[in-house]
Amino acid sequence: MTRRQLALFHLALITALSAEAVAAHAADAMPSDFVYLRDIDPSIEQDMRYAGDDNFTGDKVPGYEAAECVLVRQAAEALRKVQADLKPKHFTLRVYDCYRPTQAVDAFVAWAKASDDPAAKAAWYPRLDKSDLFPDYIAIRSGHSRGATLDVTLAPVGTPDTPAKGGSCIAPQASYAPDGSLAMGTTFDCFDTKANTETSDLTPSEIENRDLLRAAMQARGFKSYPFEWWHFTFEPEPYPDTYFDFPITPRSEGGKG
Repeated sequence: MTRRQLALFHLALITALSAEAVAAHAADAMPSDFVYLRDIDPSIEQDMRYAGDDNFTGDKVPGYEAAECVLVRQAAEALRKVQADLKPKHFTLRVYDCYRPTQAVDAFVAWAKASDDPAAKAAWYPRLDKSDLFPDYIAIRSGHSRGATLDVTLAPVGTPDTPAKGGSCIAPQASYAPDGSLAMGTTFDCFDTKANTETSDLTPSEIENRDLLRAAMQARGFKSYPFEWWHFTFEPEPYPDTYFDFPITPRSEGGKG
């Protein structure tokens, strides 16, 4: 082995060990710069869908041991500012998902590869075959696992969050979505082109509501995702290359704000 080959081998070994160290760190307990959103702004509503069975899998998802939104501090603080901006308009943010452990992403992939479920299809992907969901809609990695991405909508202040199971995610909406949030044209986690941020298949009020959400989030540093109106990422991301796997556990008394 030449000196250059030896140097390249050592570099590759160091890179591999570093990757293992990052993975090991990512699977540990919640890092100190991650926070519970409830400790930063308890007024932001939380409807953490994967901590229960009101989601496309029909089950509680691995890694969600508590119905809590967890984010890197920078994203949580920015979200607090969005909430303050919306207060004079009498709207509140309502989050559906925040940090997502990689074990949850693995569970989504396994679900996507399993046999079809007619009830799930009717509710969550009525115009697609389940075989079309992976990898176009469900991928082996998710930006949520980096801690700066969340799924969110808007609701009038004081509107009850009412569970709405079973209906088609693309069903026509009136002024409000089935869960009491503002009508956005589809429900959260709808696998359909109608969920794209920009689409022609919307009413004027649905377009207005989407624009309101997007403008409020972008004003505080969040970037929208073209294929899901509810999906936003705070930039710059503190961990652009790290995918964490620590479970979401209940908050301790006194919080971590």
